[in-house]
Amino acid sequence: MFRRVLAAVVLVAVAATLLVLAWPQLFGLQRAFGIAHVISFRAGAALIAVGLIVILTLLGLLSRTVRRFASSLALLLLVFALVNAAVLGTRGFGDTSFETPNDSSLTVLSWNTLGDEPGAAAVAKLALDSGADVLTLPESTKEFSFEVAAIMKDAGRPMWLETAAFDQISKSRSTSVLWSADLGEYTIDETVGATSVLPSLVMRPDDGDGPVIIAVHAVAPLPVEFENWRADLAWLGDQCSGDNVIMAGDFNATLDHMSGLQSTGSTNLGDCADAGLASGNGAVGTWPTTLPALLGSPIDHVMATENWRVAGMRVVQDLDTAGSDHRPLVVTYTPADG
Repeated sequence: MFRRVLAAVVLVAVAATLLVLAWPQLFGLQRAFGIAHVISFRAGAALIAVGLIVILTLLGLLSRTVRRFASSLALLLLVFALVNAAVLGTRGFGDTSFETPNDSSLTVLSWNTLGDEPGAAAVAKLALDSGADVLTLPESTKEFSFEVAAIMKDAGRPMWLETAAFDQISKSRSTSVLWSADLGEYTIDETVGATSVLPSLVMRPDDGDGPVIIAVHAVAPLPVEFENWRADLAWLGDQCSGDNVIMAGDFNATLDHMSGLQSTGSTNLGDCADAGLASGNGAVGTWPTTLPALLGSPIDHVMATENWRVAGMRVVQDLDTAGSDHRPLVVTYTPADG
């Protein structure tokens, strides 16, 4: 009798734990310590669940004593794996198709370069090949970004450049943004502050025309930075406010973590909607490059307000050995009313 009661208690506890890990938004725990880390890797969690199902199935076949208990645990894990697969499936496992760009299209390239590691030539080549109008480059120094801009200028693609750096010691504490000279002049809005540990830039057009450009680098949810991570996400949600904003970079957060920080049901963070989700690429991992993309964590994003429509996106996977631990994103937007 005691064993049955104990087994029932364990099953209830496991079921509750798996429910929280499968959809923590039900309980407002998507930014809770520990849970936030697990849900960063939904595909990995589902794969581990499948492995445990195999082990439990073997145990059940070998021992009649634990067969019923093992079968019940395996069933719970199967449901957990299927829920995660369904969530990832709705976000998209990858669609790299692009519409033919037009004169009003705008292409955004975002790449955390891990302290300039891929080299300026690699970044510039990707930007030129992609026809990028805007580059957001977390962990990229001013000197490095000048090299990128110089290569692009020599190729007939002049770019403006701004860099924010919290110090000159660690390259990770620099974030750069480049934008096409065709977009006009921009100025950093220093009145709105920045993310807490790593710099983000809010760029506003001098003539009042064109989109506000936000180059993002939120801190990672490490134990010593966890509260700063939560504050960074809240700050970014506040910055994407208005009717013409493009925000891109390393958010160190998935769509799960952003739940509750959106303005409406059609946005993901503030007034911005995620290009990955809109284009069927929301489940493609951008970090780390040592894992297959479908097992990685999609923590890099390009987002925009509803006046922009995603005309194509790809998570670049053929530069995994270029030096950075992040994959670049390329997104093309067209005006939503065009």
